Amino acid sequence: MNVDELVAIDVHAHVEVSAAGHPALPEHLMAGSTHYFKVAGDRAPGVPRIAEYYRQRRMAAVVFAVDARSATGHPPVSSEEIAEACVAHADVLIPFGSVDPWTGRAAARRARELVERYGVRGFKFHPSLQAFHPNDRMAYPIYEVLQELGVVALFHSGQTGIGAGVRGGGGIALKYANPLDLDDVAVDFPDLPIVIAHPSFPWQDEALAVATHKPLVHIDLSGWSPKYFPPQLVRYANSLLRDKVLFGSDFPLLTPDRWLADFETLDIKPEVRPLILKDNAVRLLGLGARTDA
Repeated sequence: MNVDELVAIDVHAHVEVSAAGHPALPEHLMAGSTHYFKVAGDRAPGVPRIAEYYRQRRMAAVVFAVDARSATGHPPVSSEEIAEACVAHADVLIPFGSVDPWTGRAAARRARELVERYGVRGFKFHPSLQAFHPNDRMAYPIYEVLQELGVVALFHSGQTGIGAGVRGGGGIALKYANPLDLDDVAVDFPDLPIVIAHPSFPWQDEALAVATHKPLVHIDLSGWSPKYFPPQLVRYANSLLRDKVLFGSDFPLLTPDRWLADFETLDIKPEVRPLILKDNAVRLLGLGARTDA
């Protein structure tokens, strides 16, 4: 991956269908989030089409699915499949894995294999969808492995479009996604790079507090158009967190094209824009100067 040729790195893109056509979410949750985000066009492009989408825009993307089989009963899109598919597109795609936290030490063993054998650079956790508090000790064996191997833990935070508008929220409980839970994880795993995904409504101030206090906690800006960002998030992105805020879109639910167009109108200092769009992600992901594949 030649990062010098990239205009941006999107740290938050979903793979929502397997090569065989298996969807990442149960049908009722997929339909609900499609309506919530008003998704137009193809909701579920496969890895090759995702790669081409980003290649055409001179961008790279972190891609992943979520393993929530214990909470939902729905088999996930395989992290192994995603990682293997990314090999042919290493110029633009960076694979993250996902493990089911309810499987404890088995999840930790699988996380190690995904890093050592399949080359994933980090892991996506979705506390609401996976129905666990990130500071639940059952997940600690997973974090131990991630910290040891020096890979990133990215956590959904705040409200979610998954289950929004569906009867009973599709069984998805928002309580699990308070970013203050991640403060405990950052204390107990001080060398684990953590990303708090999304503007964390209704806990934006909690996310800002944790990210300013804990050196390895970052925030990605995915899932919201920048024109709706809370003012305190913009203020911190311009100042105290300028080196710890990351561009993320939430593709395909929110496209990079829409996100970047709205970002252009946001009151972000000129010297901070390249940090958010690319430089902070290069450093966090250890992508190096030019030829790291």
